[in-house]
Amino acid sequence: MEPVINKNKFLTLALAGLLGGVVSLGGYALLAKKTGRSIENLQNASGQLARYASLNTVPAFDFTGVSSIATPAVVHIKTTVGTQQPESGRGGQQPMDPFEFFNGPGGGFRFENPGPRQASGSGVILSDDGYIVTNNHVVEGATKIEVVLNDKRTYVAELIGTDKNTDIALIRIPESNLPFLKLGNSDDVKVGQWTVAVGNPFNLNSTVTLGIVSAVGRNIDLIRSHGNKYAIENFIQTDAAINPGNSGGALVSVAGELIGINTAIASETGSYAGYAFAVPVNLVKKVVNDLMKYGKVQRGLLGVSIQEINQQLADEKGLSDLKGVYVAEVVQNSAAEKAGIKKGDVILKINGTEVNSSSRLQEEVGKNKPGDKVTVTLRRKGDVKDVEATLLSEDGKTKLEVAEKSSSETYLGLKLTNTTREERMKLTVKNGVKVEEVGNGVFKDAGVPKDMTITHINNEPVYSAQGAIAALKNLKGAITIEGKTVAGAEKVIAVKLPAKAQDEE
Repeated sequence: MEPVINKNKFLTLALAGLLGGVVSLGGYALLAKKTGRSIENLQNASGQLARYASLNTVPAFDFTGVSSIATPAVVHIKTTVGTQQPESGRGGQQPMDPFEFFNGPGGGFRFENPGPRQASGSGVILSDDGYIVTNNHVVEGATKIEVVLNDKRTYVAELIGTDKNTDIALIRIPESNLPFLKLGNSDDVKVGQWTVAVGNPFNLNSTVTLGIVSAVGRNIDLIRSHGNKYAIENFIQTDAAINPGNSGGALVSVAGELIGINTAIASETGSYAGYAFAVPVNLVKKVVNDLMKYGKVQRGLLGVSIQEINQQLADEKGLSDLKGVYVAEVVQNSAAEKAGIKKGDVILKINGTEVNSSSRLQEEVGKNKPGDKVTVTLRRKGDVKDVEATLLSEDGKTKLEVAEKSSSETYLGLKLTNTTREERMKLTVKNGVKVEEVGNGVFKDAGVPKDMTITHINNEPVYSAQGAIAALKNLKGAITIEGKTVAGAEKVIAVKLPAKAQDEE
């Protein structure tokens, strides 16, 4: 007998399924709008990734295709650094050049006369609208950052943000349709694979060198020894020739994808001696996206002191093998303590990724921000179990914090400044920037009032004046601005930006 179908029941189920699909798609669209501002999404929205198809036809051991893709996306960075003054306690000697720390004695630049110093390095274009990543030590203390493209066009760059703990900085130039490097996956990098380094050593523009990945997960205690308490070092090591001036340049796979940012060399002379180190791109992505959105890196901390496990420690503590990292101490009131992690535990994985070194654990935890939940797989007295930890900030909180900057930002007559914590509390908003002035232009025409606190631009939350201006510069046509007036009234304003806005000086 054929089954009998109840038509009314069938129609009810079909309608429910259709409605569920619409709700799911609507939720996904809203989530995409809320989280759409990242380097990955900027790259995917561009049509430039099509040029990578040409690499599929390049013969083995021919690196011309990779070089042609990578070279235009690597820039030369020239910086002017303040006024050089003798440091106290050094007997009137000149202070150490910022490049020398990373490149060894003699690897920096010396200037006989006090005054503004000039230095140089490299950077990698990450989006067609001008975001460029480099090393913090390349731009640290700079009063002017000049970017020279491969085709010799020159721009003065805006500093978006820096992170000393990873030696990464993000800058931006006012240009569009720029060539950029596709982001790779540094977790897939293997020892022995071919790699290409691109940079500007000794002011020699667009230099390409070839080598292999010599090691991964290197911790050379370089950034931490420079006074950065929460430094993350999980470097990719390569034997591609890297010299002073390569700092901030690209380490690229044979697929033409960015896998690291060249940062340091191991050398007694300051010149190439066979070993160079790059920050893995997966960590770079996290840092860059935080700097874009918040002006500072949102670092989630687990709150443990760890030791790498060797045979001596395993014998002393009665450990069954050398896998994982040993928990030597648990910080009081930390995420680890609240999750039930104890002294003597062995952490094996973070979110399913094996961590067999302190540097690997630091990187995996460092990819997250305060408030994020991570799954920690640990072994305690032979038993393996998973615990969930909610990461905390340095001051023990789960909330995100925005870089406070005294300087204001202006675009098309709209002058914005960062809000203080007290101002946000008074208006009961978690984020926002204050309208300091409204000059003649599209924002005044649209009725944006002075002293309004802007919390969202096109449904995207804004956290800093620099971030808000960067968002506006990336938009055109009709947009919406949301926020609150000085009296606390909610306000939504439609603004029509010009098709191609001209940046104000």
